[in-house]
Amino acid sequence: MSDENSYIPPKVWQWNTENGGNWASINRPISGPTHDKVLAKGKHPFQLYSLATPNGVKVTIMFEELLALGIKEAEYDAFLIDISSGEQFGSGFVEVNPNSKIPALIDQSNEQSVRLFESGSILFHLAEKFNAFLPTTENRTECMSWLFWQMGSAPYLGGGFGHFYAYAPEKIEYCIDRFSMEVKRQLDVLDKHLEDNDYMCGDAYTIADIAIWPWYGALALNRLYDAAEFLDLKSYKNVMRWAENIDQRPAVKRGVMVNKTWGELSNQLHERHDARDFDERTQDKLTEE
Repeated sequence: MSDENSYIPPKVWQWNTENGGNWASINRPISGPTHDKVLAKGKHPFQLYSLATPNGVKVTIMFEELLALGIKEAEYDAFLIDISSGEQFGSGFVEVNPNSKIPALIDQSNEQSVRLFESGSILFHLAEKFNAFLPTTENRTECMSWLFWQMGSAPYLGGGFGHFYAYAPEKIEYCIDRFSMEVKRQLDVLDKHLEDNDYMCGDAYTIADIAIWPWYGALALNRLYDAAEFLDLKSYKNVMRWAENIDQRPAVKRGVMVNKTWGELSNQLHERHDARDFDERTQDKLTEE
């Protein structure tokens, strides 16, 4: 980088509202609501406020997997939160998640409602509540380790690589190289682990898989940042096998369609030629806004 293009940080940072790329209109250095808006409420035990981003998809897959097991107590109402228009800064949403990030959930299955935010916390809450997708043996610790691995690793994929590769207003070689290197290191971690394991915790499908797949599985299947060729995903054969296997689960197919915009849903169904998975329950959730 030449001296004329070098950035010298000031002594005190000031917010430049025009220097944010595609997300400049919704990113800000302060928390709290920007407007009053009461959240909609449905009739089911769980009220989910989210969007079909990788973090949001984790929770809808979890709910659909629980329902596929016949756990009717896991019925939920899904309400789309359009983060591009700042709906996450509505007063009702901020009451559920003061961090203004999707997904956010209200568990109203008991007398006292409970708010939940952060996708890992939601997955763990549901797994414990319904005694599903969380090992009870020594693999429980392994499962939790991989769950928290995802929480710590995915920001490098999304906020790091994804931002600079796909969303930043200009392509900065240093930034793309830095985060590409880290994402490929993470993929290598996964690939080596999956060489001897069908799933993240041996032969059992758990919340660790449900948390990791929407990020790294989607990346492998070229559904994230259109970067599969750039990162040479096909060379991670164990990750590819794992990603493709989970992609075939009916509950996963349903979960990825919930809380999409109608345009996104239409494109996905057209591309996958799989409208049969657009069942009545999923249609109800997509229309609840």
